[in-house]
Order: sequence, then structure tokens, then C-alpha cells
Amino acid sequence: MKYGILGGTFNPPHIGHLVIAETAADELGLETVFFVPAADPPHKVGVPRASVEDRVNMVQLAIHHNPAFRLSRADVDRPGPHYTNDMIRLFREQFPGQEPYFLMGSDSLRDLLSWYEPQGLIEQCYLVVMSRPVVPPDMDILYAELPLLREKLIFIHSPEISISSTNITARLKSGRSIRYRVPDAVWEYIYAHDLYTR
Repeated sequence: MKYGILGGTFNPPHIGHLVIAETAADELGLETVFFVPAADPPHKVGVPRASVEDRVNMVQLAIHHNPAFRLSRADVDRPGPHYTNDMIRLFREQFPGQEPYFLMGSDSLRDLLSWYEPQGLIEQCYLVVMSRPVVPPDMDILYAELPLLREKLIFIHSPEISISSTNITARLKSGRSIRYRVPDAVWEYIYAHDLYTR
């Protein structure tokens, strides 16, 4: 099975996440894209978010209409610290013989050297990078520090959708609408459970 992995806090999952996953599946011929909610991302300590189970439930609601999208609890059901390397290793053990495609934004690529053992990460998977309207990564520095990156990096042109989970939660706190920024089922779940307003 040729598969992709989209990790994130999904706090909450929004339309941009779905567009990234669908674009990668279409461009690369991925049979499945796994959505992997992060349990306790080390680089986002102190960021307010919904509970793990609420985020898992919202991801399931967001993707359930697409048979190519699957929820994975690979991160939330294991003890921390939660590093991407370890999560990718779990997928490789589950699907031996197939190198996964890890989906990320250009902002994540820009910060890759600050990740835990980035060399180990690119040894395990392809990095599929979607452009985002942020400061572009310095590829000369990245290639100098991580030579293998040249062989493992795939750029994909995805529609630039200026929607972020941070913006969505800010709108909720100020009483503004988030409709059409998230799937309808996620919108209904957020309001039914009074998330992000306190």
C-alpha cells in the first residue's frame, strides 16, 4: 500500500487539512492518507487546545466521507515524549516494505533542523512539502546539514488556503463564525461541546 501520513494537533481539523491530504493523494497516487492527531507535541507546549479525545473525534468526523482517509491513533495511544520519528517507525513496522510519504507545510520544512533527529526522520520516509504563505525555507542550509534530503524531498503545489487552527480558535473566542472553515460535522461538534470558548 502506498500511503501518506498527515500529522498535527488538528486543533481543530479544518478544510486546509483536507485539501492538503486530497492533493497529495491525487498527485502521488496514494491509496490511503492517515490522519495522526498528536497527543502532546513537544514544540507546542502551553498552546491551548481541545482534549486529545475531542481532537480525535473531530478528525474522524472531518474525514469519514472519504474512503482514502483514515484516522490513526499511533501517537495518542503511546507514551510520550511524542516525536515524529517514533511515529513513523510505528507505521513502517505496521506496513513493512513501503516507505511512507510524510506530508508537511513549507513552514515545517523551514524549521526541520529544530526537530528531534531530523536525519533519522528523512531516513525513514519521503517528505512531501506543500507551499504555504510564510517565509520560505533556506534550502542551501537544509541540504548542507541534511544531504539525504535531496533524495527524499517532494514539493507539491497545493491551493493556498489561508485558514489555520489558530485563526479558527481566535474567531471562536471572539464569538465569530467559523462555518465553511471547518467541515460541517466539526462545526457542529465544536458548538455542541462548547470547545475553545473558555
